Amino acid sequence: MFAAATFQELLGNTMFQYFLIFVFTAFGIVFVILNVDVLGKFLFRPHMPDDLKLTTYECGEPTIGSSWVQFDIRFYTVALIFIIFDVEVVFLFPWAAVFSKFGAPAFWKMIIFAAVLGVGFVSAWKKGDLDWVTSTAAHDVAAQKEARKLRAQERAAEELERRKAA
Repeated sequence: MFAAATFQELLGNTMFQYFLIFVFTAFGIVFVILNVDVLGKFLFRPHMPDDLKLTTYECGEPTIGSSWVQFDIRFYTVALIFIIFDVEVVFLFPWAAVFSKFGAPAFWKMIIFAAVLGVGFVSAWKKGDLDWVTSTAAHDVAAQKEARKLRAQERAAEELERRKAA
């Protein structure tokens, strides 16, 4: 009975609670380091490096060129747009589960939410971020046409000034 009373007093002590947190945290850190570092490196993996194992593996093809390949930005933008809309659409499932409990106000709030998502989708679509067929060369051609048009306007303005001066 005496030991239980002292243990109850210890549990009520704030410093003892911090000490317990420290002990469990230290145990967790040592446990992770032991398992990942020591056991993973020395016991479970074979260590037999050679030149062939240290080369880059590209689906059975011999490596050609640098491994620092520049990817088209469209892959990144489409992936980012997918993640954004995917995460936002996940919010529809809990709403559908409790819809009958909240009624019309929840319905109109979700309509507003879906409208904002729709505006974002239409905006990404209009900007061409969802097109896989267009290439960056097409954008370059459009930029070159615009530059040629501006140069032609500048030449016309210079020609007009020259004619006025003469």
